[in-house]
Amino acid sequence: MAQRVEEPVPQAPVQEKTQEPRPLRQRSWIRRHPVAAILLPILIVGLIIGGSYFLEYLASYESTDDAQVDGYIYPVSARINGRVTAVNIDINQPVTLGQILVQLDPTDYQVAVQRALADLAQSEATARAAASQIPVTNTTTTSQTSLAEAGVVEAQAGISMMEQQYEAAQARVREAQANYVKAQQDVERYRPLVSKQEISQQQFDQAVATADAMRATVDTAKANADAAARQVNQSRARLAQAQAQEAGTRSGPEEVAQMRARASSAQGSADMARATLEQQRLNLKYTTIAAQVAGVIGQRNVQVGQQVQPGQQLLSIVPLNDLWVTADYKETQLRNMRIGQRVEVHVDATGQTLNGHVDSFPGATGARYSLLPPENATGNYVKVVQRLPVKVVFDPDQKTQMLRPGMSVETKVWIK
Repeated sequence: MAQRVEEPVPQAPVQEKTQEPRPLRQRSWIRRHPVAAILLPILIVGLIIGGSYFLEYLASYESTDDAQVDGYIYPVSARINGRVTAVNIDINQPVTLGQILVQLDPTDYQVAVQRALADLAQSEATARAAASQIPVTNTTTTSQTSLAEAGVVEAQAGISMMEQQYEAAQARVREAQANYVKAQQDVERYRPLVSKQEISQQQFDQAVATADAMRATVDTAKANADAAARQVNQSRARLAQAQAQEAGTRSGPEEVAQMRARASSAQGSADMARATLEQQRLNLKYTTIAAQVAGVIGQRNVQVGQQVQPGQQLLSIVPLNDLWVTADYKETQLRNMRIGQRVEVHVDATGQTLNGHVDSFPGATGARYSLLPPENATGNYVKVVQRLPVKVVFDPDQKTQMLRPGMSVETKVWIK
């Protein structure tokens, strides 16, 4: 077996290395920029100092854009019912204090005032008449009482006198009866003597006549006694009548008190009529509706010819001299906020920045004043940062003529 002879592989010629020159050493950035090397530390220190001042500036105030201009809105309402005869203003017009805004028809109320005047005159006349009767009634009842008491005394004296006369008449009856008995006895004694003719018939007839006369005397005495008894009864009747009259006069003080009560009632009626007159005058005055504050008409809900009722709102007035800002700050922003701290108010509508100060803090968060306040005791609780409406008032020298309630503003409270 024949052997294969390998031919040698040709090799590339070896080139000789040429020695390159060594490059020069480059200079540093600081050597190339010596001014920048000096300014860079100054810039870094400046940035540190400026950053600290900037952070301190950011920590020196609390700001919010959840703020708006606030103010009172005064409703103008009717106090009586009536028909509108004139409306002297329109929406967005400025009004001054006391300016007449709406006029109601005063005819019915003028008639009511005239009627109240007549009722008052009549009531006052009745009160004067009732008051004048008090002294008359007092004098009359006093005199009647005195007369009745005198009549009782007189009747009592008359009874005493009649009783004495009755007793005297009874005594005369007894005396006449005694004389009549004696005369009868004389007649009975003389009767047998005259039959025996021991005495004369004349003596006997005289004794009989004397007995008859005594009997007539007894009858007369009894009649006088009966008359005296009737007079006693009459005197007692007069006493009873006088006592009844006296008892009737005892109600004199009550009559005087009743008359005083009537006078008081009449005076009360007069006072009531006077109050009614004043009310009717007020109602007549209420037919003219004037502005109670100065400001701008915000709403108008009244037209000429409209029939209005008491309490119905006709207009609304926005006073522009009593405005403030309600800024709704987060509760975490109130930590260092105090009353009296300076506030910058930037108005979005005008672009101006006004100065003010913190006036007061609310009594509760804004959520508590909502119609349906949150109830954290029910449902799933999620912590929400609450906002509190802080009242900010403008400084006296600020120009707030262009502000209107409801405008959006941004507030910045300087807490340091």
